[in-house]
Amino acid sequence: MRILVVEDDDRVARGLVRALLRAGYRVVRAADVAEALELIDEQVPDLALVDMGLPDGHGSAVVRKLREQPATGVLVVTAQDSEAERVVGLRAGADDYVVKPFSLAELLARIEAVSRRTRALRQAVAPAAVVHCWGTLELDVTARTVRDGADGWSAALTAIESAVLALLFERAGQPVERGFVIDQVWEAPTESSSRTLDTHMATLRGKLGERVAIRTLRGVGYQVGP
Repeated sequence: MRILVVEDDDRVARGLVRALLRAGYRVVRAADVAEALELIDEQVPDLALVDMGLPDGHGSAVVRKLREQPATGVLVVTAQDSEAERVVGLRAGADDYVVKPFSLAELLARIEAVSRRTRALRQAVAPAAVVHCWGTLELDVTARTVRDGADGWSAALTAIESAVLALLFERAGQPVERGFVIDQVWEAPTESSSRTLDTHMATLRGKLGERVAIRTLRGVGYQVGP
């Protein structure tokens, strides 16, 4: 698997590249937005690790370019205290994020989790649509889109947002425990998965607006519908 590392800090980049090479991945590195876009045009990576703070622009520009390729996994890298950066990255289309400082074990676990979700798309020429319906809404998990048949409204989702919404639609009217969502969506949960879920839920609610009321059940989880 070919990974693109977009990181302007040479010391951090060298450490990431060495660690990923030792883990058996093929790695290329870009130091800024312009170089990253050029490398993507030359060859689309299977997965990208994108720092949000780059010297010539914001990492979300790279994420949006990568999102043109649904089978490419995208992880954004943000600072510990920058929730706004995480939200921007997810809204641009990132599949997940890691927060500095992060351990190599956490990074590799998140890479593998995102890779599992994108592997089928890379291998299939025309994957069959997996559709979940709730009311007038149709969620196409394969295409990562949700559409309202009543007025034609639609929104693009990330892989995690799509997986979470599928679980809620499948169990509409029933409580869905947080732990169950984390186990099903992440497959290899880490200590930060719970906080990650909170961020994804916030971006998902922002995209859906008033069309889907996702209730938070304190101490339990979430529920769609009455």
